Amino acid sequence: MKKILINLSLLTSIILMASSCHTVAPSYNYKKLAKAAIKLNMDIDMTDNHKLYFEVADWIGVPYRYGGTNKRGVDCSGFSSSIYKKVYKTKIGRTTDDQQKTSRKVNKQELKEGDLVFFSNKRLSKKPTHVGIYLKDNKFVHASSSKGVMINNLKEDYYRRYWLEGGRIR
Repeated sequence: MKKILINLSLLTSIILMASSCHTVAPSYNYKKLAKAAIKLNMDIDMTDNHKLYFEVADWIGVPYRYGGTNKRGVDCSGFSSSIYKKVYKTKIGRTTDDQQKTSRKVNKQELKEGDLVFFSNKRLSKKPTHVGIYLKDNKFVHASSSKGVMINNLKEDYYRRYWLEGGRIR
């Protein structure tokens, strides 16, 4: 909790500086940025893709629904395809399988903001059963079948165990 308060304090200072100084680009929506940082419980830097984080913040807590593609309920591949359509103006496949096939394989250490992350709960299988979107600092967002849209860490035991590969669309 301290980290959020410190970062929020820093963000408030930046807002005050921006209002009194013309060196900061006026296009930043600092209030929306602060709300997203708090909702996602993570730092959002000026160099991050704010559109991605704003959109993800709007989806946090949306319930899981198999076959769902909207904020009334969404599954993992419906979530990633919706985010890609809105944030990147890119249509990607509707299933985890299609999304894996249309992405270029990326090693875990080379993941970048917006890359897809694939998991398989079927031991020794190369077919994905789950997909999420990489944010940064080992964190990714996905639609969990038990808790809906949420953020997790790739270093958590479950996600390390079932990691399949990363995928880059762009």
